Amino acid sequence: MTRSGQVLSLQSGRSRLFPATREFPKSWTSAIIKSDLGSTAKLGLCGLEGDEQADGLHHGGRDKAVLAYAASHYEFWNARYPAKHFAAGGFGENLTVSGWDEESCCVGDQFEIGSCLFEVSQPRQPCWKLDRRWEIERLSQVVQLERRTGWYLRVLRTGTIKVGDAVILQDRPHPSFTIARALDILYANPRHPLDDQLLAELPQLSEAWRTQLRTRCE
Repeated sequence: MTRSGQVLSLQSGRSRLFPATREFPKSWTSAIIKSDLGSTAKLGLCGLEGDEQADGLHHGGRDKAVLAYAASHYEFWNARYPAKHFAAGGFGENLTVSGWDEESCCVGDQFEIGSCLFEVSQPRQPCWKLDRRWEIERLSQVVQLERRTGWYLRVLRTGTIKVGDAVILQDRPHPSFTIARALDILYANPRHPLDDQLLAELPQLSEAWRTQLRTRCE
């Protein structure tokens, strides 16, 4: 397994309160706005040093310690919404990477980056906070439909990562379950119960997704 990509940017964010606006009349709290960490970052079991999650129920934890996003998607988003000037970190990701995307990453993939080891746990499911962050109605739904969501990583080995580090695939136990296919299974209409069951049986899949899929099979 020799394929690799590269870390182009590292980001973390602190939780902050956003005031109500004319478009969104209720205040809200999020850490979706990320700041550039510079060239080097320390990594713990629950993510990059200094990164926070405002909603601990739906974000963070061991299964969703780090959010990765394909740098190649930014050309698409800037062409679609030219007034917004999307840049690395714009989708709330911690790692902006080249060489990998939803079609080339699989559930359970293990990647070595610097001294750290990661495991792909699930696709990202964008929520309404992305809409508010960019003041674009239904942006989260467009991200989902375009299958340009990003993916979550759990940390198997802590350490330090740097901008420019290679993102090297070390193991691929489930080559038929790409991130894009996992999204297709979750959002299938009509549903395909056998696909739900097969995806739910992957031991590397996050517990939240396994529970959701198994509930649909009952």
